[in-house]
Amino acid sequence: MARRVVITGVGAVTPLGNDVKTSWEGLLEGRSGIDTIKAFDASLFETRFAGELKGFDPQKYMDRKEVNRTDKFVHFAVAASTMALEDSGDKITDPAERERFGVIIGSGIGGIETHETQHSRYLKGGPGRISPFYVPMMISDMAAGYVSIHFQAKGPNFCTVSACASAGHAVGMAFRSIKYGESDMMLTGGTESSITQMGLGGFCACKALSTRNEDPQSASRPFDKTRDGFVLGDGAGILFLEEYERARARGARIYAEVVGVGSTADAYHITAPAEQGEGAQRAMKAALAEAKLNSEDIDYINAHGTSTEHNDATETFAIKKVFGDRARDGLVVSSTKSMTGHLLGAAGGIEAIFSALTIYHGVVPPTINYRHPDPECDLDYCPNEARRMNVSAALSNSFGFGGHNVTIALKKV
Repeated sequence: MARRVVITGVGAVTPLGNDVKTSWEGLLEGRSGIDTIKAFDASLFETRFAGELKGFDPQKYMDRKEVNRTDKFVHFAVAASTMALEDSGDKITDPAERERFGVIIGSGIGGIETHETQHSRYLKGGPGRISPFYVPMMISDMAAGYVSIHFQAKGPNFCTVSACASAGHAVGMAFRSIKYGESDMMLTGGTESSITQMGLGGFCACKALSTRNEDPQSASRPFDKTRDGFVLGDGAGILFLEEYERARARGARIYAEVVGVGSTADAYHITAPAEQGEGAQRAMKAALAEAKLNSEDIDYINAHGTSTEHNDATETFAIKKVFGDRARDGLVVSSTKSMTGHLLGAAGGIEAIFSALTIYHGVVPPTINYRHPDPECDLDYCPNEARRMNVSAALSNSFGFGGHNVTIALKKV
């Protein structure tokens, strides 16, 4: 028998702040977390700005030895998971319960900074200079593995890797694990630390990034006619999911219910979206079908909205095809990437959190930097200012290189 699944805890570190409260307040203020890169000298790169974390201290969540033996993407995941579990108010001390407590965390890239550092050591000193921790520091699954060790979560445990859809797929798999009785509680979402010389350089080389170096805070402008590429962001977004009756029995606060997930492939191109957003259309339809919701039931979509020419126009077209008249009559769409930048494999986690908070608080975060309407992008993108409104149900879209599409459907409890 299928069970209900609810969100009772959230945790995040983002370019807007090192916790959910600060990040959410930044969204509602329409504040950008984008600035010139401070982590390294980016003067030789075509793009010299990104959404870095500011003042994040991993030793608040891990001891110094653990920090030194793990990559930043693991630090972010442990921090956000700690916050999510604390926010849920659930202690999970019973050994039997721990066997029903799982961790699924996505990461599109994993420990790229570790790879760069260790390769540099190899070039300077040969194989003997490579750290014995190199492999476990680098591999993408280590965020999920480390969080499970950290909290003694002994249920399902793995990493989803599907580029910018990684965290969305993680949330979907965690939802299904609880829905069909494999587990009772899950920490899930995504984490990424890709603002490195090779990370930045790679995206510059494929001409995917905005080059508005003179004004970084206005560079991410989803759905605006003058958009010229996405902006890299670092961070993590982790949700604590649990079975509804369990949550109700312990008197937990419920942000929203996860009611459906749609997952599809474009089978079209390694980086470009399918024509007319065909795969995105099917993902949204599948999420609605599992959720038993109609198009008129959805009040808000947290769009993938990357600020790239093709994604934004294609996603808009897909929304119009799925929602018909509803797309222009009551449906509000926004891209929080306008403020956080694109967190790649972590994007679906933080954006699922933002979608749940939109439902819980009854306020839609804006799409900032929207100044020049594009005839191909002609929906209500909640431009520049947050909007108070009742949101009964929402979708969160995530699409990734390789043609991966995932849509999460949430509703008010």
